[in-house]
Amino acid sequence: MKLLRYGPAGQEKPGMLDRDGKLRDLSGVIKDITGETLSPASLEKLRALDTSSLPAVSGNPRIGPCVGAVGKVLAIGLNYRLHAEEAGMPIPKEPIFFLKATSSIVGPNDNVIIPKGSVKTDYEVELAIVIGTKASYVSVHDAAKHIAGYCIVNDVSEREYQIERGGQWTKGKSADTFCPMGPWLVTADEVKDAGKLQVKTEVNGELRQNSNTSDLIFGIEHIVSYVSHFMTLHPGDVIPTGTPSGVAMGFKPPKFLRAGDTMRLTIDGLGEQTQKLVPYPA
Repeated sequence: MKLLRYGPAGQEKPGMLDRDGKLRDLSGVIKDITGETLSPASLEKLRALDTSSLPAVSGNPRIGPCVGAVGKVLAIGLNYRLHAEEAGMPIPKEPIFFLKATSSIVGPNDNVIIPKGSVKTDYEVELAIVIGTKASYVSVHDAAKHIAGYCIVNDVSEREYQIERGGQWTKGKSADTFCPMGPWLVTADEVKDAGKLQVKTEVNGELRQNSNTSDLIFGIEHIVSYVSHFMTLHPGDVIPTGTPSGVAMGFKPPKFLRAGDTMRLTIDGLGEQTQKLVPYPA
């Protein structure tokens, strides 16, 4: 299934795409796409629906973040071999993770705001795991049972704040609009192999990132298991799994984002996002 949320920011309704790619309204069935509705039992009920009987949504509504009421966004850093090389960093021996503020979450096609005074805003296309059932101290073998599905996340970053301003990475990852999510959540049963998906980013039509999740250092199940040994993962939590090489910071000279630039991110089977960069409001 492809589950999504549509409508004005803060007033999104739940929906799904039918087999013909038509948007159907789910608000008569569930209140929202949240952790509560991502349990195996809840997803099974949604699969059993006759989608043709659901109201069709007309027009071209705004698409919101595909998961609402996210408890935490826990992102994995330096998780592609080639990206670690371009950053001049050693291959991590264990997953590196950090938190992005949930206030950074926006829809997949909403504008991204360049922070006030920023000159090093960067893009990062990432395959994100969406948790469906509570996970604490789970084994790698059992990790897949806790995954509801996958979506695209743009882990937008401000590199000066992240690297040059001291402290942890979170400050360079959490500005408002720095976590476009969606367009939809694809349930795990429809993703044959999350470890073999092509991921791409274009900026103003120029292909910048073009890789495959087969380059991940730590795989999907390993990540879920590992993180669950440090904190409990709850339904609706989102785990972006790292970005491949080709980020703006990796070019010589760097190709950081500017107001007016447009980003287009795609992952096989998970759809695409398009965001325009806008300056911080005066």
